[in-house]
Amino acid sequence: MRGLVRRLLRPLVYRIALKLRRIAERAAEEDLPRFGNRPRNLRIELPRRIYNADHIFIGDDVLLGPGSLLVAQKLYPSYVMQDPGRPRPVERFDPKIRIGNRVTSTGGLTISAVQEIVIEDDVMFAANVYVSDSLHGFAHANEPYKYQPLWRIAPVRIGRGCWIGQNVVVLPNVTVGELSIVGANSVVTQSIPPRSIAVGNPARVVNRWEEASGCWQPLTR
Repeated sequence: MRGLVRRLLRPLVYRIALKLRRIAERAAEEDLPRFGNRPRNLRIELPRRIYNADHIFIGDDVLLGPGSLLVAQKLYPSYVMQDPGRPRPVERFDPKIRIGNRVTSTGGLTISAVQEIVIEDDVMFAANVYVSDSLHGFAHANEPYKYQPLWRIAPVRIGRGCWIGQNVVVLPNVTVGELSIVGANSVVTQSIPPRSIAVGNPARVVNRWEEASGCWQPLTR
């Protein structure tokens, strides 16, 4: 009898779960903030955090998985980053985050801009990628770094069709050329040419696409 009840209930539970998921997805789409443009078919899964969305421009057919953090930082330091013993003047910025068409992220994508970060069309992010156009200051070791001014501010661009692997960090003043691949756990501190494969910390190019042979060629050392 118990097995019969379980078999009868299983389809009902499945339908309820499916309906709840669709309701959650619809709510996530409807509760998106107002961006600097009006993207079509945009999906940013919950949970998510988005700050100063009017400085963020997103293309069509974009899908960002759960845990995304998009920050267009208009001022620094914020209240929580102020030294209580020595308040510092607030710097103001005019940030821009530009995300192209058909960009996808598995989840955990962090993009933080005080100047400009551009993600071109068809870029694919694996999970837990961090992209920033500034660093917390560490000019000296006499006060906590969270209280020091931002520095090394410079724009970042990730070119069309790139694949950015798991746990990659992209730092300021970097361009990743179109159709390049950055391997998992890499830290990108310098620009990467188009159609290259880069790995490591700091990331270094290990392969380049050779049009004549139609294949990846290892970089000679």
